[in-house]
Amino acid sequence: MKIEELSALEVSFNQLIRNLLNKKAENEQFTVRLSSERSQFTRFNHAKVRQTGCVADGWIELTLMADQRSSVRQFPFTGNWDVDWQLTYAALQELRDELILLPIDPYLVLPSGTNTSREVHLGNLLAAEAVVPNVLELVTELDFTGIYAGGVVIKAYGDSNGQKHWFATDSFTLDYSLFSISGQAVKGTFAGSNWDASAYIAKISEAKKQLELLSRPAKELPRGQYKTYFAPAAVGDLLMMLSWGSVSEADIQQGNSALAALWRQEKQLSTAFSLKENFQRGLVPRFNELGEVAAPELPVIEKGYLVNTLVNSRTAKEYQKIANGANVSETLRAPEVSPGNLVFEQIFPSLDTGLYVSNLHYLNWSDRQTGRITGMTRYACFWVENGEIIAPIENLRFDESLYRFWGEKLVDLTTFQEFIPEVGTYESRQLGGSLVPGMLVEDFTYTL
Repeated sequence: MKIEELSALEVSFNQLIRNLLNKKAENEQFTVRLSSERSQFTRFNHAKVRQTGCVADGWIELTLMADQRSSVRQFPFTGNWDVDWQLTYAALQELRDELILLPIDPYLVLPSGTNTSREVHLGNLLAAEAVVPNVLELVTELDFTGIYAGGVVIKAYGDSNGQKHWFATDSFTLDYSLFSISGQAVKGTFAGSNWDASAYIAKISEAKKQLELLSRPAKELPRGQYKTYFAPAAVGDLLMMLSWGSVSEADIQQGNSALAALWRQEKQLSTAFSLKENFQRGLVPRFNELGEVAAPELPVIEKGYLVNTLVNSRTAKEYQKIANGANVSETLRAPEVSPGNLVFEQIFPSLDTGLYVSNLHYLNWSDRQTGRITGMTRYACFWVENGEIIAPIENLRFDESLYRFWGEKLVDLTTFQEFIPEVGTYESRQLGGSLVPGMLVEDFTYTL
């Protein structure tokens, strides 16, 4: 998107807020959230283009509050002022009619404060016509499947109290798989704000090496406990389970958190394990649905101890806590796990004999109260003997507690970290991802 087009959208959004301020009644308050994007999507199958095109999309979410009640409308945002204001004013009238019919919300949080921010992160993305040749040049002879999504994503906020935030970023993600003749696959992601050809070459070269290893006969392992190295992508999968009933203060208070025993200090994780929210990389906006701005960094787990949960203003009001800028679902938005001492060259010697796990899938809680997670290995997972890859493995199901694999069974974390991007495109392109190291674990439990 050209700078002029981006500026025009911002001007239109600001004008919409000003008009709402003029139209609101004295007893009314409102919040306005904008999500917009201009994205290039290209799907690949068998190293050929299956589908390609550009998407221009945007929506406004208007929340009206009065007399301890609130209601929400969502409608398109086009950047055409006449159209956008007509839709907004119609939504405002509908919300006014609806509010008087709704019950009182005792924990309703009204907009407060005067936070303002403006972040525009310009990148160097591939031009639309350059996506296909740059992506396919290295994989023309392979069964390459995936999706490229790139362009500008905009998130903005304004309210009746004068808070206003504008966040725009150029970014891309390439979510891909390389398939062998037997149907085995190597999965990878490549993402950023600047297309780096040399980094992409390195990614594909490593994937090709793993694809060659997948041609060996697969080894079927009996269930049991195995020393396991988890590559960063697998660590990222495990980490995101903490957003599902773990780090939320509401879940702690309601008895639903997998970290309740850690919170009560009945258990401790390894001193090697530290987790924080880190917004300083500028990949996601710091403001939440109420325009509240999170700190640039928030430690969550420090050397095995839970030092902070994620607390939004509604939870704070209900349980008399102090809010820390968490979003409405109190989930991780910019998680980072601290690195350890395991250097890349020592991964296989340190593993010696066991499993090398590249990816996981089908993760779920098997017993949330004890932090037990179940899932399966997937994509380029190998049996290793004496520090050498012997064979790919048949898929295994695991069932293990985070109090073990991030606790007493954690051997070490790698000295390097990898960015594992969010690649979701449902309704809109997702921003951010997790920055995580690989990890080596003793006696990880595989059940089937």
